[in-house]
Amino acid sequence: MIQAKINGQIVDLAEKTTIQQFLQAQNHKTDRVAVELNGQIVPKSAYEQQEIKAEDTLEIVSFVGGG
Repeated sequence: MIQAKINGQIVDLAEKTTIQQFLQAQNHKTDRVAVELNGQIVPKSAYEQQEIKAEDTLEIVSFVGGG
């Protein structure tokens, strides 16, 4: 297990968890989120390859439509 800080909370994750796997497990729609990893925006094309490592900090922002 590893621990990462996601949206301000410490979360336990299995080793080798990718951003894509985490988003799917949390029922996030990848076309409606932006992810920042350690202060850098992660391109959607990298979600499947980018592993979350111990002590990483992620911020996940969901886009919501409305008027």
